[in-house]
Amino acid sequence: MLAFDDPLPRRPRRIAVAGVSGAGKTTIAVRIAKTTGAPHTEIDALFHGAGWIERPEFLSDVERLVAGESWVTEWQYAPARPLLTARADVLVWLDLPFWTCVFPRVVRRTLRRRLRREELWNGNIEPPLHTVFTDPEHIVRWSISTRHKYDGRIPRLARDDAAPAVIRLRSQKEVDRWVDGPLRASTRLA
Repeated sequence: MLAFDDPLPRRPRRIAVAGVSGAGKTTIAVRIAKTTGAPHTEIDALFHGAGWIERPEFLSDVERLVAGESWVTEWQYAPARPLLTARADVLVWLDLPFWTCVFPRVVRRTLRRRLRREELWNGNIEPPLHTVFTDPEHIVRWSISTRHKYDGRIPRLARDDAAPAVIRLRSQKEVDRWVDGPLRASTRLA
């Protein structure tokens, strides 16, 4: 597993970003795309159909995405992860402190989206705020219940010789230093 200051051995062309809800996967994926020139596809837009229902074309869309020469996306959804892992050069793991960094982001983002009634994917908007108390899968509750889901999974993956290189970033400062340092430097590699 690589740290934020470890150089990348080659220019990554296919990059997946892992992390729990609110870790900043999409935000860093966009930054990575701008830095590398690879196109970013938001995997939530492929997954969510109207009414928050999984789109039947989801896995076909992911297969088309990973067949591309270069891409950046989020490492989400159990059926998609093996496809992403098999083709990625790099897996960026956002392993940020949950209670001081990730949880406040989830709450702020959810409140902002709901209060502004921001359209997300395929016409969906955040549900009413009171559903945090009634819906066990509300994003705020989901982020708490799944906050440890990568603690064992990604370290095991990093030990697999066939897996992509895994970069573990543990703070926003490490994220910024990695993007501006090793990632930017790798874009000058062949």
